[in-house]
Amino acid sequence: MRRLMAISGLLLLLAAIAWPWLSRLPIGRLPGDPVIDRPGFKAFFPLASMVLISLAVSLILWFFRR
Repeated sequence: MRRLMAISGLLLLLAAIAWPWLSRLPIGRLPGDPVIDRPGFKAFFPLASMVLISLAVSLILWFFRR
């Protein structure tokens, strides 16, 4: 458990350092991410982005467990 926490902390630190470059990626603006934009109300549902991120994380974890 200690090892998992250390690795996840390092990954979060690396993501924070790389945020200027990561924010330029089109994640969050994919075609399957619906946006409801009405006067005085805006709702964003990143469905396709979350599926893509979930698949990537699952693939990485599967790779490391082998």
